[in-house]
Amino acid sequence: MALRINPKLIDELEVYGAEDVSKCYHCGNCSAVCVHSSDPYVFPRRSMRNLQMGLEDKLKGGLEPWLCYYCGECSEQCPREAEPGETMMSLRRWLTSRYDWTGISRLFYRSWRWEVGAILLVGFLTALGFLLFGFSQGSITHYNGSNAFLPSSKIHVFDWTLAMLLLAVLLSNAARMWWYTVGRDRSVKVPMKSYITKAYLLPAHFITQMRYAKCARKTPWLTHLVLMLSYLTMLVLIMFFLSKMASGPKIDWYVHIFGYLATVGLVVGSVLFLRNRLRKSSAQYTHSHESDWLFLVLLLVVTLTGISQSILHHSGVDVAANIMYVVHLSVVVPMLALEVPFGKWSHLAYRPLAMYFADVRAEGLTRREPASVPSEGLRAA
Repeated sequence: MALRINPKLIDELEVYGAEDVSKCYHCGNCSAVCVHSSDPYVFPRRSMRNLQMGLEDKLKGGLEPWLCYYCGECSEQCPREAEPGETMMSLRRWLTSRYDWTGISRLFYRSWRWEVGAILLVGFLTALGFLLFGFSQGSITHYNGSNAFLPSSKIHVFDWTLAMLLLAVLLSNAARMWWYTVGRDRSVKVPMKSYITKAYLLPAHFITQMRYAKCARKTPWLTHLVLMLSYLTMLVLIMFFLSKMASGPKIDWYVHIFGYLATVGLVVGSVLFLRNRLRKSSAQYTHSHESDWLFLVLLLVVTLTGISQSILHHSGVDVAANIMYVVHLSVVVPMLALEVPFGKWSHLAYRPLAMYFADVRAEGLTRREPASVPSEGLRAA
């Protein structure tokens, strides 16, 4: 079957943050220095070549951009300053927009104004909705109890409803990712047993980011790990222990201590990443897309408003605590409703999925071409 060429693909990728890809002359230094690059997934050189040739379908079906953790060595070793690491990052944004059937990701990544505008609009509607709800059934002078302005039981229902909607969108996009990368290639037969036996890779890579630890610089991985564990801790507390988190004003240390530790991790992690991007301290921070800043700023604002609301509540200042709670929710909802399925937060789902798909696909390739594809696939990683 003839390959379809998109001659404007390089220009399109520039909107997603790619640098001058035409500088690359395929010396192979980037792939040679990358600790993650090995058969059957060799990168960044292969992705750079496919991009230069306009092979859109090959790029859309590739997993290599997700297997890259942007350690930065490839960009540092590039003799032409083609920034292969940043190109892989831009490809991740581009792929996110291709997996998303709604078109919202494409709109956000191509225009930060649309993304900011959507965040502000959803935030305003969220604040208005919760204010109307609060005044209609409770008192702003009460944080909890029978006359609570925003009772935790009702917020709990809202949280789970939003979570189910987000999960539905993410799962549908994940299905499209599977189809592009594994499902539509009929020459690769992946047995169902492989999908089952390799399922452990999903939580393992999601929680630990273990491949990132292979990069020469350990600090970014440790910061990512702290940020991830803190985010997961806070998510579990909100989804399963909201009533205890909202209790008070006396502090329930058996629950709140985890919230405070997670808050410290989120604040420290966000501030460190923002500082690195401001200082451009290493190759992976030299270039920043607008979505990188929004992701970190929203996370920091959510964390600071959340801890402020908690401090006000446990200090007995219920009116101020309720107002801050509304402010907090007006940032949380757009971050979750827009950034998780359509923005950079979605990478947290796509990357472990890519590790999983890459491993099962490698087994399928091994069955088809045992002489040319190493049996270990990504398992050695």
